Amino acid sequence: MKYLISFILIFSCINYSKAQNTRYIIQFKNKANNPYSINNPSAYLSQKAIDRRIKYQIQIDSADLPITPQYIDSIRLSGSVTILNKSKWLNQITIKTTDAIALNKINNFSFVQSVKDVAARQTSENFLPNKIEEIDNKNNAFKSLTNFHKSEAIQNFYDYGTTLNEVKLHNAQFLHNIGLRGQNMMVAVIDAGFYHYTSFSSFDSMLINNRVKDTWDFVDNHASVVEDNSHGMSCLSTIVGNIPGTFIGNAPETNVVLYRSEEGATEYPIEEFNWVCAAERADSIGADIITTSLGYTTFDAPSFNHTYSDMNGRTTIAAKGGVYAHRKGMLLFSAMGNDGNNSWKYLSTPADIDSTIAVGAVSASGNIGSFSSYGPSEDGRIKPEASAVGVSAYVQNTANTISSGNGTSYACPKMAGLGTCLWQAFPEFNNYAVRDAIIKSGSQYNNPDDRKGYGIPDMKKAFTLLLQKYAKITNSLANNCITTIEWKSKDVASMTYVIERKLSGENNYTTIKKVSGTGNILSNKNYTFQDNVNTTIVSEVAKYRVKQIIDTSLNSYTDVMIDSVTIHLSNCYIPIENITMLPNPTQGNTTLKVETPYAVSNLWIRITDVYGNILSQRKESKQVGISTYQLPTYFLAKGIYLISIYNDGKLIETQKLIKQ
Repeated sequence: MKYLISFILIFSCINYSKAQNTRYIIQFKNKANNPYSINNPSAYLSQKAIDRRIKYQIQIDSADLPITPQYIDSIRLSGSVTILNKSKWLNQITIKTTDAIALNKINNFSFVQSVKDVAARQTSENFLPNKIEEIDNKNNAFKSLTNFHKSEAIQNFYDYGTTLNEVKLHNAQFLHNIGLRGQNMMVAVIDAGFYHYTSFSSFDSMLINNRVKDTWDFVDNHASVVEDNSHGMSCLSTIVGNIPGTFIGNAPETNVVLYRSEEGATEYPIEEFNWVCAAERADSIGADIITTSLGYTTFDAPSFNHTYSDMNGRTTIAAKGGVYAHRKGMLLFSAMGNDGNNSWKYLSTPADIDSTIAVGAVSASGNIGSFSSYGPSEDGRIKPEASAVGVSAYVQNTANTISSGNGTSYACPKMAGLGTCLWQAFPEFNNYAVRDAIIKSGSQYNNPDDRKGYGIPDMKKAFTLLLQKYAKITNSLANNCITTIEWKSKDVASMTYVIERKLSGENNYTTIKKVSGTGNILSNKNYTFQDNVNTTIVSEVAKYRVKQIIDTSLNSYTDVMIDSVTIHLSNCYIPIENITMLPNPTQGNTTLKVETPYAVSNLWIRITDVYGNILSQRKESKQVGISTYQLPTYFLAKGIYLISIYNDGKLIETQKLIKQ
């Protein structure tokens, strides 16, 4: 009886749980009979998205094709069914229904692979953050700042105010000062809502300059995203915020798209699906960067819970979608999670994806936040990949002031803003190359751990790594003694190139030319330099190297070796032929020194008066180099005479001698 009761109770619980779930994922088997074509991507991708694929040689494939429309129509017409969202990458849709007959009918369609419940009935939205990645480690979520402290006198492009130390932790001011502030880039922020962002002071510049390029609410399926949760608004402020002297985001001039995928009041796997749909829309519209401060581990219905074994970057719905986002050329930043002090201390998804940059939280002094989730991923990969300020991090709040709050939620978009400016500098490189540079610039890249990962990225170092990859000597040639080198790089007026040369037989390089950069915003440059190699050393080659001084200030001087080249020389030997007489003028004899780079067997020393009359002549010989001869002048009267040195009949040099 006890077993039977237990069975009945378990059975009842399962049926009750199922009864509450009204939202489902429909997995299709294929995209057959699709009216869209890979050969006509403009029907479903923006030109910006197409251009990204062309630039980075990303093939348009079946994952880009929309879901077969007649499949969706068949689902819609199967009964009392509402279509919610569609994922072409996963070839899935979500629906809402309580119609059991319709569900049975859908399950029997030949093109349907599976029907799986993913969420209960949607509840009303809470305004304040709920099950999203935002905490304050047992303190209030925000600490309001009533008095802002101006930064010290600076020469930076921005007066960062309270955010100066956060910026300096990453050397981010270097990017801003050379004109990299996110211009012409596009960042997708996927979150739980952007409450009243249109009325807060941090966003004035963004709104005035029309930098919000798209909005969509994937929970309620409408365009407005200002009604709901404030979490995304605060995260957004760390990217585009611009209150001079008080608060500056890390990419203040970037364009953004704002997508709500999270139901702040509940937690169900359908939110992961919404997130994938948001990532797809970001791709289709042409976004470069995705930042997401959402993470998933456990849900309101425990049967949906993830386990640590799921955190392998390929199992969860969010992970599968995030992998596609990277394959389509976008760079994804994911909050690591805030479970460092909890029994589940590990990362959440989509931070587990191998191609994302999972971001942990540190203070402005670089100390790890105890709440920041631990790595590694389940399959042993280093997590997080980077750490940024998420301890007492400055953000915009709903009181229209700047506050400090804790969470990897804030570290993630701050890092994404920096990644945006870095990629702006090097659009020639794809998302993986930019990700690699950020990771390698980490403060503990050579000794990563499971808290800070590879450490705190240094944006100047990341810039240097990409500059060395881009800049190079593109051409070199020699025409007898005249050499020409051409190189390409990127610069602004504050930067300088140093060209150095070393000839055969020389031990060190010598600076032979400095070239200044141009412009106020970093841009591609091409340079040509010619060198006339007039050398007195018998030299077969000239070795050149080009250095670029990207920061010329004394306290942060940084030079970058661009490239080097060896050029073979011919006919560049300029022999030295020289005579000197000391003393001159003289009252008695004088010492004659004759220098030649060759031996002379018939060296003639001739003394004449100013009229050309030969007064004395003698024959000598000499070896290579300098030879010394005593020149008698006792027989000469006071006056001016000419001393001429000949190699046989060839005049080497003539000089005046004054007899006193």
